[in-house]
Amino acid sequence: MTTFPGSPKSLKGAIVAIDVTTNKIVNTIAFQYNPETITRTLNSQISGGEKGAKSEILRFKGAPTETLKLDVELDATDQLETGDKIASELGIYPQLSALEILIYPSTRQVFTNMLLAGIGTIEIIPMEAPMTLLIWGEKRVLPVQLNDFSITEEAYDVNLNPIRAKVSLSLQVLNSSNLPGNKGAKLFQAHHKAKERMANQGRTSNINTMTGVDSNRFFKSSLFFVPHI
Repeated sequence: MTTFPGSPKSLKGAIVAIDVTTNKIVNTIAFQYNPETITRTLNSQISGGEKGAKSEILRFKGAPTETLKLDVELDATDQLETGDKIASELGIYPQLSALEILIYPSTRQVFTNMLLAGIGTIEIIPMEAPMTLLIWGEKRVLPVQLNDFSITEEAYDVNLNPIRAKVSLSLQVLNSSNLPGNKGAKLFQAHHKAKERMANQGRTSNINTMTGVDSNRFFKSSLFFVPHI
């Protein structure tokens, strides 16, 4: 990807997998090219206000659910031009495999469960997945779950190794409700607090001047004031 001379160096986004038992990083996938767009969808978690429950007070059940969708491009062209050995032998297979392995249990876990099943163990504990983080600058370090992704392989070398591909990722942000007691919950809480601080900076200081409406008139004898239309 071409950059203009003298342009500031851009940070790289990344996906990081951490072993929840040892707290060690087991996989780091830095984006070769940062996605140009990220689509964020938030769904509120509020109870009350349903049909037939007019007197019910609106209450938060928790933080909203948030889904992120982004496209990651992988391209071995530059590496092939410089004679990179791995790219010449494997193309972008290693990068694709690093992404795919995020939703695979380890072969060690699978083998252990096969042994337990073979000796007649009645209850087999589900295999624990690593904690996955999306790092998008210092203000967004989010625990996420990789829901699904699609891979479009666009070009191959003479040995049919993929050398260019686009990966479409769908990530669910895991919040304190999803991760009770988990270290990832602390990361989300830090993200939540940072969002509150930024929201304070983005609030309008004088709504009366901005809208031309006297906000003090909205409340009268503890009842909402309904403006004339």
